[in-house]
Amino acid sequence: MSVPTISDEQWAGLLATRAGDPGAVGKAYAGRRRPGRILSDRGTLFLVAADHPARGALASGGDPMAMADRRSLLARLVAALGHPEVDGVLGTPDVVEELLLLGALEDKVVIGSMNRGGLDGATWTMDDRFTGYDAATIAECGLEGGKMLLRIDDADGGTAETLEGCARAVSELAARGLVAMVEPLPYRRETDGSLRMLKDVASLSRAVAIASGLGTTSAYTWLKMPSCDDPDAVFATTTLPCVVLGGVPHPDPAEDLASWGRALTQPAVRGLVVGRALLYPPDGEVHAAVDAAATVLRAAGERG
Repeated sequence: MSVPTISDEQWAGLLATRAGDPGAVGKAYAGRRRPGRILSDRGTLFLVAADHPARGALASGGDPMAMADRRSLLARLVAALGHPEVDGVLGTPDVVEELLLLGALEDKVVIGSMNRGGLDGATWTMDDRFTGYDAATIAECGLEGGKMLLRIDDADGGTAETLEGCARAVSELAARGLVAMVEPLPYRRETDGSLRMLKDVASLSRAVAIASGLGTTSAYTWLKMPSCDDPDAVFATTTLPCVVLGGVPHPDPAEDLASWGRALTQPAVRGLVVGRALLYPPDGEVHAAVDAAATVLRAAGERG
């Protein structure tokens, strides 16, 4: 097993910069070489997601603290971003800035994560307040867009405030010509108090329709959706460009790949945004996991 690592020299340098030269972050944003595009030459988008820790979601697979080791997380991200078919990253300011300081984001698409306030396991978890990037800062930092989580529960009043916040963010990003990546996920709270994501066609299609209409324009809106049993019906609900999210990793990575592959055949679907399934594969081989996902995305593009 070949688990990615960051050298002692790199790690010590990062820590020293964090403590002694906070202005280096601003310089790194300003000096980043931007990709000048969202879609790759193949017309696809492949991002690695790294915004889970800011919501307190640290588990992956059977390890409840997998993403708590920041050095390991960054090493895995740097390895994934080194794959030639990975277009970029989706992350919160802390992670994006660390990757910038490590020199891992040159010519990469960077989508800033905006609302992480619905902490994993909290009583208010469905209240996905904006606690990360805002549209003005995304523009100032030279990022390519912003991502927002929109969990929809008809029985939870917090959903209404999240809808309003997401609509505002969509409008503010669009006014600056920046991508607004909305992740609409339908949920229901069970009688035992647990939350269950709904993956039936009616619930997912409804969520797509709601997210598509947010803000003063949909010109720059993308949707980030889970794979499902009937992607033909769900992705027929919109003309907006969509990406497939990785979600909670399946114990068998082949199941994830097959599920993503089915969704990627849809005309509206342009790519993948996957985090834990690629960063923490069961065998620890990050490059192999990324390569397998890239192969599925490439094959879907060739079929299209």
